Amino acid sequence: MATTETTGVAARGYSEDKEELLKRLRRIEGQTRGIQGMVADDRWCPDILQQVAAVRAALDKVALGLAEGHVQHCMMEGAEDPKRRQEMTAELMHALGRLV
Repeated sequence: MATTETTGVAARGYSEDKEELLKRLRRIEGQTRGIQGMVADDRWCPDILQQVAAVRAALDKVALGLAEGHVQHCMMEGAEDPKRRQEMTAELMHALGRLV
């Protein structure tokens, strides 16, 4: 498994895009706080539901990006070993199964 030179921590499929990922997650966190405020302010239900849908879509985009990074980076390490590739595929499918 590849490690970063500066930290010695294993590189992940999202390592190169980590700052962008954190930025997206902070934006989602802000949207979620906004939904809490809407409920506290007794806002109209369809408006709240629209914001919930936006947060879900944003989280789905994060999840798909993570899955893509995992396939392109992490699974490539096991590509030469059929047994390891099968294990990693099963692991990814299990994670995706929990997602949907």
